[in-house]
Amino acid sequence: MVFIYSKHWSYKKRYRPDITSDIIEYCIVNSDKIKDKKWLDASNAITRIPPSGRILKVVYKIKGKDIKILTAYWLD
Repeated sequence: MVFIYSKHWSYKKRYRPDITSDIIEYCIVNSDKIKDKKWLDASNAITRIPPSGRILKVVYKIKGKDIKILTAYWLD
């Protein structure tokens, strides 16, 4: 998967170093595609990450073959 990072995620990524691109990819692949309530063209992926057991939420948009990551954060 090819990721494009939004300005918001590029800024927040510095404060969330434990959320890496491979964890984001795992979350998108192993979750159902859930439509976002606020943005009609955005989707959510929510899944439990195995080694830690924490729940990760990723908000993303699909741009052709690329995936634009808007934000990602832990729910617990």
